[in-house]
Amino acid sequence: MKVLADENIPFVKEAFADFGFVRTVPGREITRGLVENSGILLVRSITRVDQELLEASTVRFVATATIGTDHVDENYLRQNSIGFASAPGCNADSVAEYVLSALFHLAQKNNYALQSMTLGIVGVGNVGSRVLKRAQALGISCLLCDPPKRRLSGSDIYLSLDDVLAQSDIVTVHVPLIMNGPEATYHMIDAGFIDKMKQGAVLINTSRGSVADEQSMRAGVSKLGALVLDVWENEPAISLQTMKLADIATPHIAGYSFEGKMKGAGMIYQAACSYFFKDASWSSTQALEGEQRKVIFAEDKHDPVSAAVMQAYPVMNDDTELRKIAQIDTFEQGAYFDSLRKNYPVRREFTNFDVHTGKESNPIKRKQLEALGFSVVE
Repeated sequence: MKVLADENIPFVKEAFADFGFVRTVPGREITRGLVENSGILLVRSITRVDQELLEASTVRFVATATIGTDHVDENYLRQNSIGFASAPGCNADSVAEYVLSALFHLAQKNNYALQSMTLGIVGVGNVGSRVLKRAQALGISCLLCDPPKRRLSGSDIYLSLDDVLAQSDIVTVHVPLIMNGPEATYHMIDAGFIDKMKQGAVLINTSRGSVADEQSMRAGVSKLGALVLDVWENEPAISLQTMKLADIATPHIAGYSFEGKMKGAGMIYQAACSYFFKDASWSSTQALEGEQRKVIFAEDKHDPVSAAVMQAYPVMNDDTELRKIAQIDTFEQGAYFDSLRKNYPVRREFTNFDVHTGKESNPIKRKQLEALGFSVVE
């Protein structure tokens, strides 16, 4: 069997070697001609999988190593008896850590305490629930908005979007891209959305670019205290005008931790093994074994939690790299955006860090560090 895969899926050749010959190519170069004689197709979010790509091909199984599935026409796959799998939750911890790094950076830059803020979480699925858990561990008050969960559970813990926007000092959005219907999220962040936010509130979008109407967002940005964007309309040809207005701008890498990618690869591998009734011979856990742990020294830091988060993942490094796009010829900007994702440096999640806090460290801070996933060493 021939396996065609996005080259940005780590260890994909090693994992799928038992299935047959594995060919890897850039995700945007996966074409009908390449797919035609493949049995398995493995993608990430930048490849559109639909009838146009698959018609007349020999593909029997498709998997995306991502949480989102809006780039896959699942109805077409079902109608043509093509197996499908995704990787829900694989990089949720990575995105939650991105949000924390952004928040600590903004708090340090603007000299405010996160514990004095109210965080509104719009979408409380795999990612939003992890943001909630970490925020609560830090003592941050949280408000939740998730209409589907409220409808299914009947719980009053989920507020209306209007209430969350009106009461939150920070709003972070973690919703799937749904193009139409009563729960559509396409252009959910529009002029009305921003108008309902508190004056000076922070807006973070790490979900999908098209969840935001960038034209309306640009028009209303003066109301915001800060704008954090990891996702963009029309990727990879992003709007430099929007980027310049953002306080933190990154190239769709919030979920790009090494562990997140590995989990995604492992999940689609296991799904393929199940679909083809094949015994698994590879695991992402084994691939991670032997990786050297990283060390952070925070004994002399006023706030070891802030120091640990920003040392483990300095989000502004990614911001700096993206902003270089403005110096590049217009016709090359899309390729540059993609290259930042393709060549993204290894970013380990907090669970891979040992934080030295010293024997006299605050026990509350130690507890918070552990709740975020760090190992604390006195």
